Amino acid sequence: MVFHSKVDAFFVNFMLIVVLIVGLASFFPLFLEGGTEPLVVMILTSTFFIVIGFILWCAFSVKYVFYQGYLLVKGGPIRSRIPYEEITKVSPTREILTGYRILSSRDAIEIFYKKAILGSVKISPKEQKKFITELKKRCPHAQVENDTR
Repeated sequence: MVFHSKVDAFFVNFMLIVVLIVGLASFFPLFLEGGTEPLVVMILTSTFFIVIGFILWCAFSVKYVFYQGYLLVKGGPIRSRIPYEEITKVSPTREILTGYRILSSRDAIEIFYKKAILGSVKISPKEQKKFITELKKRCPHAQVENDTR
């Protein structure tokens, strides 16, 4: 079963700011030198598109896949395989700027598991209730906190 990440306006605005900053950093050398050599313009433009493509791939291809023995959390080339027996707790969170996260919304949940690098992973499935119901079926031992928002 596959769940895609929810995308909210905050995240889209954040990505637009990132694109602008990378664009300024990429093309700033053109303004310093005052020249527009075709080779330099081509290299800077290629670098810009490669970096932005990678960032957007990581940000907007986020999905969460339930497999037989584990949950796969995937965003671009970043992947986390979380065995169901390792999941200890699931709780709602709005703190998305810290910790290990593969999400694109402030409406997120945090999954705590035993072998996590930072103790947990923060995710934001589009259909959060359906996701938690499926997770409860596969991890009946995990403590699931209700959302009080």
